[in-house]
Amino acid sequence: MRFIGNIIWMLFGGIFLALGWMLAGLILCITIIGIPFGVQCFKIAGLVLWPFGREVQIGNFGVGGLLFNIIWIIFLGWELALSHFITGLLFCITIIGIPFGLQHFKLAKLGLVPFGARIN
Repeated sequence: MRFIGNIIWMLFGGIFLALGWMLAGLILCITIIGIPFGVQCFKIAGLVLWPFGREVQIGNFGVGGLLFNIIWIIFLGWELALSHFITGLLFCITIIGIPFGLQHFKLAKLGLVPFGARIN
């Protein structure tokens, strides 16, 4: 089921979302200050490309990760989390969309606090 879900996800927009995240990561890596944020964009791109069967664990970010997460939330994270949460709610309206809605909830969690998050 994971494989089929991931294939459907990729065919209906996952590949474009992942390419967008990779492009954002490349743009952020142009400056030295943006490199940590670019690395998180690459982490999110990997999850966006193949989300089914993977879990996100939040925590273990330390003081530096906490500061970076605060900066991330202020400038980008809250918008990402809100958009994925709303999209997840819309997908969960239908029974067929529930698995895809759950993946958007997972992306909302990672989009809010990516620093220190572990993807298994």
